[in-house]
Amino acid sequence: MEKKRKIIDVDVYRNYFTDPQLWEKIKKVAKKAGIKVVYATLVLYYMSRDPSISAKEKLKIYGALGYFILPADFIPDALMGLGFTDDFAALAWAIYAMSSHITPEIEQLAEQKLREWFGDFDRVEIAGLLPASTSTTDAQSQ
Repeated sequence: MEKKRKIIDVDVYRNYFTDPQLWEKIKKVAKKAGIKVVYATLVLYYMSRDPSISAKEKLKIYGALGYFILPADFIPDALMGLGFTDDFAALAWAIYAMSSHITPEIEQLAEQKLREWFGDFDRVEIAGLLPASTSTTDAQSQ
């Protein structure tokens, strides 16, 4: 049986992930990439710091974050309007694959960092990004 080929094989990018490179990339592109891309990146970053997630599972996270960091990817980041589409796809794939590990604490850390960088934002801007079964912040704030 032939193995299905992924559109973006994030596994090959995990070696490009380091904390300093991630923060540098976000610093450079946060406004251009947009709040959803940055939020997805932050959720994955904080998940990568969770000691309850196995090293094998973290490789998915590192692959997606490595893909985000690398400037030479499927769709060049410099392309206005489309440049971060592939990055977002890789990040969304990792969030979906790791959704059972997203905790309210991880969501809160990511949102706090967003507020640091973007100021107050409307939660509607990031609504629907995380699988509904994981997002408890809305329920807590009501």
